[in-house]
Amino acid sequence: MPTIAILGTMDTKGVEHGFVADLIRSRGHRVLVIDVGTLEEPRLKPDVTRDEVARAAGVDLATLVAKRDRGEAVTAMSKGAPVVLARLVEEKKIDGVISLGGGGGTAIATAAMRALPIGFPKLMVSTLASGNVAPYVGVKDIVMFPSIVDVAGLNRISRQLLTRAAGAICGMVEMPVAASTDKPIIVASQFGNTTACIEHARKILEAAGYEVIVFAATGTGGRTMESLIETGLVAGVLDITTTEWADELVGGVLTAGPTRLEAAARRGVPAVISTGCLDMVNFGAPETVPARFAGRKFYHHNPQVTLMRTTADECSKLGGILAEKLNLSTGPVTVMLPLRGGSVISAPGGPFHDPDADKALYTKLKAGLRQGIPVTEMDCAINDPAFAAACAKALLQQIDCAR
Repeated sequence: MPTIAILGTMDTKGVEHGFVADLIRSRGHRVLVIDVGTLEEPRLKPDVTRDEVARAAGVDLATLVAKRDRGEAVTAMSKGAPVVLARLVEEKKIDGVISLGGGGGTAIATAAMRALPIGFPKLMVSTLASGNVAPYVGVKDIVMFPSIVDVAGLNRISRQLLTRAAGAICGMVEMPVAASTDKPIIVASQFGNTTACIEHARKILEAAGYEVIVFAATGTGGRTMESLIETGLVAGVLDITTTEWADELVGGVLTAGPTRLEAAARRGVPAVISTGCLDMVNFGAPETVPARFAGRKFYHHNPQVTLMRTTADECSKLGGILAEKLNLSTGPVTVMLPLRGGSVISAPGGPFHDPDADKALYTKLKAGLRQGIPVTEMDCAINDPAFAAACAKALLQQIDCAR
C-alpha cells in the first residue's frame, strides 16, 4: 500500500491538509503527516513533528517559537524539511508528497521537494502557482497546482480544487513506471535551430547502445541537464547547443546561469562541445526587447519569440567564456566547430549569416583553450549530417577511451 506524505504548516493549514488526507485514505493509501508550523498547536496530528524538522535544521524549536519571527521560521523550516523528506524517500517510507500553502508554505514545501529525485511524485497546491514558479520549481519536476482561492479554510471552490489535487497525487503514485532499459545515458542539448543535428547524432549513439536524453537549451533545460550530469548517472555529454551562454552574457531571457558547462568538466564526464545558436539572444514578443538594443539585427521566430544576432564583439567574449569553462575539464573533451554557421538561420543565405562574428567566436575560443583539448573544424553548417556524425563518433571515441 503506497504512503503519501502531506507536508505543511499544520497549525494554520491543518484543516485543509486534513481534508486532503481523508481523500487520500479513501483511495486506499496511507498518509504520513509532516508538520513544519511554528505558531499554534497543530490542528492535524503529525507523524513527523515540527521539533524533528527544526532539529534537522540545527535549530532549537523553543527558541524559534519564542522569537515569533515569521521570516526566520520559514528559513529554518526550509532547511530542515528537505533533510527530513529526503531521508524518508531514501528509507522508502513514502511514495509521493503533497503540500498546500501560501507564500511561506510554498517556500518551505518546494525547498523540501527540490531535494527529491526526478520522477518522485511531488505536488504543490499554491496561491503562487499562476505566476513565475521558477524559483520554487528549480530544475525538479514539481507539479504546481493553482489553488485559485486562498488556502484559508474550506469552501465550495477550495473543496473542489483540493479534491482534484488529492486525486492527482494519488494518480501519480498509482501509475506504474516502465522499467528502465539500463542502457548508459548520454545527454544532449538542443534548440529548434539545431534539432536536425541532434536527431542525426542521436540515431548513431542509440545504435551504439546508449540512451540519449535531450534537453531544450531554454535556461531551465540547461540547468536540468547540468544537475543530471552532477548525479554521476551520465556516461557522455553531447553539448552541441550552448546558446544559453549568449543570453547570460548579453541579457536574454533563456539564461542557464554562470555555471553552465561546468558539470561535465568538473566531474570528468566525456564531452563534445559545439557553438550551437551562440549567434542568437532570446527575448519575448518584440515589445519586450530592451530599448538599449534598438538598431540591432532581429529575427521574429514567432509572435512570442524574438531573436537578436550576437555581434562580433559579443561572440569574441563568448569564445573566451567557453574556453574558460572547458579548461576546467578533468576528463576528455573535444570542441567541434561548424565553419558555415551554428544554426539554421546563421547558415549561408540565412538572416543571421555573419562570417565575421563567427570568426571572432572561433578565434577567441581556440586561442583560449589550454593544450590537450582537441578542436575539429568542419567546412559545413551545424545541421549538416556530416557534422552531426562527426560529433557522435567523437563522443563515442572519448567514452571508449575513458573506460
